Amino acid sequence: MTEPLLEAHGIGKRFPGVRALHRVDLHVAPGEVLGLVGENGAGKSTLMKILAGIERPDEGELRWRGESTPIESPRAASSLGIALIHQELNLADNLDVAGNLYLGREPRRFGLLDRQRLEADARRVLTRIGVPFGPGTPITELSVGQRQLVEIARALAADAQVLIMDEPTSSLSTNESERLFEVIRELSNRGVSIVYISHRLGEVIDLADRVTVLRDGERVAELVGDEIERGRMIHCMVGRELDSFYASRPHALGQVALEVEELRTEAHPQHAVSFTVRAGERVGLAGLVGAGRSEVLRALFGIDAPRSGSVRVTGRELSLGKPRNAIAAGLALVPEDRQGQGLILTANLRDNIGLASLARRSRLGFVRRPLEDALARRQQTSLRIKAPGPDQLAGNLSGGNQQKVVVAKWLALEPRVLLLDEPTRGVDVGAKHEIYEMISRLAENGVAILFVSSEMEEILGLADRVLVMHEGRLTGELGREELAESAVLQLATGGQEAATR
Repeated sequence: MTEPLLEAHGIGKRFPGVRALHRVDLHVAPGEVLGLVGENGAGKSTLMKILAGIERPDEGELRWRGESTPIESPRAASSLGIALIHQELNLADNLDVAGNLYLGREPRRFGLLDRQRLEADARRVLTRIGVPFGPGTPITELSVGQRQLVEIARALAADAQVLIMDEPTSSLSTNESERLFEVIRELSNRGVSIVYISHRLGEVIDLADRVTVLRDGERVAELVGDEIERGRMIHCMVGRELDSFYASRPHALGQVALEVEELRTEAHPQHAVSFTVRAGERVGLAGLVGAGRSEVLRALFGIDAPRSGSVRVTGRELSLGKPRNAIAAGLALVPEDRQGQGLILTANLRDNIGLASLARRSRLGFVRRPLEDALARRQQTSLRIKAPGPDQLAGNLSGGNQQKVVVAKWLALEPRVLLLDEPTRGVDVGAKHEIYEMISRLAENGVAILFVSSEMEEILGLADRVLVMHEGRLTGELGREELAESAVLQLATGGQEAATR
């Protein structure tokens, strides 16, 4: 084996009341794609922050090219050639691409910015990763996927030899993800090392030469070759087998619970969508980014007023344009942005869980605290929300547990139709399994489920039926027996059009 470029030996780190890492070893070889997987709270982010100089370890040793090398700051990491690309991109919107690539390191001539050299240097780096935009392009004109490539280019402009990528495809379209994978492979072939962190295990299987698995702050496995497969990784991550990952038990479907006719949204007013969802049915809404999936859910729930159309819930006409009408009719929406739109991060579990159904536990304008406590504890137990108790702040929970709190808030209202927008985005594999089980239980109890997902595997594994959208219109419908990735992608790219039932 090639001598490691970067090594971590016996790394330990504690925070008040929490052991984040315990005697963790990790090494990265030149040109290697190392997958790093584990549930939320396993210690992945803490370890990467230590490698990037953001955190200091309490114990252990870091080595660079075989020599013991303390990494005491991000500047020290950058000087070695280590770059961390965060999940939340960190670019200056008021600058163009070249300005972002060399921010703080701009070439100067006679004390002034040397714009000609800046653009020439930026162009060389951009050519290296084959992007379709130039150094003078404003950042605000780029898609999320293109901004991700700018982050990579910025790291390469600083001569990075180890790129640490944290959930890089969480907000990318399928095409943008494929382009990113091409860039990763090209960089690996040129000797750049990649540490790839993702909850999307299919990506890890496709990209990684080797996989390190963390669980509860410890390294529990290192997988190579044929060992890098989904079942093995899941078992190592959660410490147990997850039988029937996409929980699905046969059950009878009820009457039509949601009926949508000729709905036109503000985003795509030229196209009308019509479909139905039956009680107990799980219907996936698939399509590429920008297809209009989330806009349909927002219009159904009344966040956005549609241009036209009608919606009936269990046969009754819904007055569109106001969330209170949707809630009263039995609809509930779990939004894509759980932190910005689904939770009050500075409030505790009790207040978040009880928020939507507050009127049910109030008398003469006063909230009945014992009932609030009882609801919070009941929902915490039912949905397996990992927290010390109802007083735990929502902002201190992992992504998976935050998502469960958002769901718990709406389940307190016993909805007839549950709308889910990217229900497992940024959620680890164990929490995903629990959310899938919850969705299946709700369907078995007669709740109609309409969900949007950008993960093909989730669409194929969870849905009883899939509606596919392209540029605001429904291009087809696939029953369970017709579901295949190729069929969904053909419809999602406008390949053919079929009438929905």
